[in-house]
Amino acid sequence: MIIPVRCWSCGKVIAHAYEDYKKAVAGGEDPSKAMDDAGLERYCCRRMFLGHVELIDEVAPFSIPREQ
Repeated sequence: MIIPVRCWSCGKVIAHAYEDYKKAVAGGEDPSKAMDDAGLERYCCRRMFLGHVELIDEVAPFSIPREQ
């Protein structure tokens, strides 16, 4: 859905680097180099980016509007 704020394993804050990573990969850069540039050195943090699947656009139409 949405990239987690922190890595599930080590607790490092990673969400701030996702947009830069996504732009770099979309621009044709190697994902490994893009993660190095974003400051992701631990393999647990790197798998959070590699394993992330963007589903928010598919789920959003099914959300229920809240009544106030």
